[in-house]
Amino acid sequence: MSIRSPRTRHRLAIVLGAAAIASTLPALAHDGQTAESRVARSEARPADDDNLEERPARDWGLQAEEWTRYRQLMRGPTGIYSPNLDPLTALGIEARSDQERRHYAELQVRAEARRAEKTLAYQRAYDDAWKRLNPGMQPVNQPSADEHPSAAGDAGRLAVFVKDNCAACAARVKELQGAGSPFDLYLVGSRQDDARVREWATQVGIDPAKVRARVITLNHDAGRWLSIGGQGELPAVVTEINGQWQRQ
Repeated sequence: MSIRSPRTRHRLAIVLGAAAIASTLPALAHDGQTAESRVARSEARPADDDNLEERPARDWGLQAEEWTRYRQLMRGPTGIYSPNLDPLTALGIEARSDQERRHYAELQVRAEARRAEKTLAYQRAYDDAWKRLNPGMQPVNQPSADEHPSAAGDAGRLAVFVKDNCAACAARVKELQGAGSPFDLYLVGSRQDDARVREWATQVGIDPAKVRARVITLNHDAGRWLSIGGQGELPAVVTEINGQWQRQ
């Protein structure tokens, strides 16, 4: 059994202490790197959020601060009254000056013009595909529920609202077709059944060639008769004049 001197024991304690300290350094360094990475990620996150805000803003032709204001508006009364309001309409309604109001009105007109061009281009492609794939079948339009009757054709065209089992409806449609009048036909109570609309058109003798050429269009009513304030018995032949629907 060896007996170490006090000096030897002191040197051994120093060595063991240094080794213990050294063994903790990698862990401390690792913890430091982890903290740094967390800080870096937290600092990078706002930039990512900014990018997410910029994309929809660019889609609507808006600056980032305008998009932020839109988001704020939709969290308030504007969003409660109209939860699906688009950014340009919301900002235009809540404009803080005449200049702002004109700015958003112009942006919206441009956006809607682009959308109309795309819609018409697709409609032409759809019509062409229909002629090739279904040459003997009449197409039935299914416009969105918020569209006015004239959306199926040109503004100022006749919109003709009819219903099943209505001799007067059949007679009126035959009269209009015989006169060569372009019109958009809406079957009230069609229940979104295309076959039902086609059957009605066939029974009253609507010319399929005129439907394919869109001289006459076949449409589901989908509540449009009521949406334009329609009253009275069917058939109803109406046209839009200066923003007002007038019965012929």
